[in-house]
Amino acid sequence: MIKKIVLILLLLGFGKLHAQELNARVTLLAPQVSNISKPTLDALQKTIRDFLNNNKFSNESYKPQERIDCSFVITINSWDGGSGYMAEAQIQSSRPVFNSSYNSTLLNMSDKNFDFSFNDGATIDFSDQNYISNISALLTYYAYTIIGMDKDSFSKMAGTPFYKKAQNIINLAQASGNTGWRAADGLRNRFWFNENVLNPIFAELRNFIYSYHLSGLDQLTDNDKGLMQIVAALPALQQMDKQKLGSIFPNVYFAAKAEEVTNVLSKLNGQERMKAYNMLAEIDPANIGKYEGLKKN
Repeated sequence: MIKKIVLILLLLGFGKLHAQELNARVTLLAPQVSNISKPTLDALQKTIRDFLNNNKFSNESYKPQERIDCSFVITINSWDGGSGYMAEAQIQSSRPVFNSSYNSTLLNMSDKNFDFSFNDGATIDFSDQNYISNISALLTYYAYTIIGMDKDSFSKMAGTPFYKKAQNIINLAQASGNTGWRAADGLRNRFWFNENVLNPIFAELRNFIYSYHLSGLDQLTDNDKGLMQIVAALPALQQMDKQKLGSIFPNVYFAAKAEEVTNVLSKLNGQERMKAYNMLAEIDPANIGKYEGLKKN
């Protein structure tokens, strides 16, 4: 009987270990900071990685192969010798394409205000109801955003509950005085990215993310139907407010996807490629140079 109880506890522990949502790789760099030691950097890197990979950010259980691949490259620009770090970060996430070994990028976002305080040897505590520290808020915000983007790629608007969780983190963090949490902190920050993904103005872009991935990329290995589904989804994006195309959400998304979209749609015939090019040039003029490949034979 005791052996059975121990076995059950072990199985429960194993299940919990693999229930988390993220499979995060974390890299900490400090190329211009001479007063920070490698052991200190390595310890902080591990603490951040453990926070992202060991906390549960939803009530859903993920199998090991279902965890979302993501990466955080954090560059420390200065350190006060104590607990204060001035940093920036590049956050990326991807999802697998069905029946292939290819992973498609969903998020590739640069955060120039990734500043935080952290005492050597401490842990980073998690809470979605209280502001604990800026490093906790930053990591939690991006965890919810990554999960939201992933959900949107599998089911229409399914990321909304996670974007709202990220919005709550923003509200909690605004009183901290740290940069990036408020509308007044600039147009390309955490506040505005979250505002965009929850704004009905960008609903067509979120629906495109679903159509592009689930109805498009995931079908490419079987037939050409996936290609035509992607082309069919493009006209809806033309209905977006042209004045909003420079906003952070479409800007970040298309910057991450333009090259991939060009490579995928290059399989179309000449007439369909030009049709796709004309639509993409109107929808995303910032990356028109990347779409030029669609005009080639």
